[in-house]
Amino acid sequence: MKGRIAIALAALALISQIALAEDADAIVRASRDRIDAKTVSSRSRMVIAAKNGTTTERLLDQYSADSDDGTKTLIVFQKPAGIAGTRFLTIGKKSAGDDRWIYLPALGKVRRIAASEGSGSFMGTDMSYDDISSANRESGQDSHRLLREENLSGVACYVIESAPKDASYQYSKMVSWIEKESKVSRKIDLYDRKGALVKTLEVLKTEAIQGRLTPTVTKMSTVSEGTSTTINVEIMKYDDKIPDGVFTTDYLSTGKVKAN
Repeated sequence: MKGRIAIALAALALISQIALAEDADAIVRASRDRIDAKTVSSRSRMVIAAKNGTTTERLLDQYSADSDDGTKTLIVFQKPAGIAGTRFLTIGKKSAGDDRWIYLPALGKVRRIAASEGSGSFMGTDMSYDDISSANRESGQDSHRLLREENLSGVACYVIESAPKDASYQYSKMVSWIEKESKVSRKIDLYDRKGALVKTLEVLKTEAIQGRLTPTVTKMSTVSEGTSTTINVEIMKYDDKIPDGVFTTDYLSTGKVKAN
């Protein structure tokens, strides 16, 4: 009888673990798919803070569009003059790794970003190339586990651990505080391959834009360096028409949509 009870308890524990995993998957999927829009256009001001407290600013435009295979994103730097005209293109793929290219005016040519460069700093910010691409990361690329429920700054959140299925990804895990009501990710702790906390992403402000609750101030901090990059969204538009030609290497090199 005791053996049967032990087996039954083990089975119940397994069922509970499966249910929690399914709940975690659903929560993360709802968070990452929260904003329903075919295209997103924005202008943002980056404030990069050094360890000694000095800051530099960068102005950039970003354009994203959904496709059947993933999300395409173009970033264009407008200021300061030293990096104006720098353009970065990501072609997301649900079935494989993203394709990424960058155009640097000083070099006058388009360069492909290799997968091995994913952890490198993106234009001197606290974000890496992988971080930029992760804005459109599919929930299925990670395994999710509900750790607990707790309040963050007075807001009820789910705390979920996500482990990348791809062992080559720069992070070993991400721990997210997802607001229960809105499903906005309020905070994400990022851990390196050795299990050490290296970065924290925080959503500092949200606003309703075209009926969608949108993060308008976010901050990425590098724990070991004492640096941070804050992104302030100044303009945000959903579902504006964006020409397909914007998401090409021809546009990267010329800044113009190629005529048909």
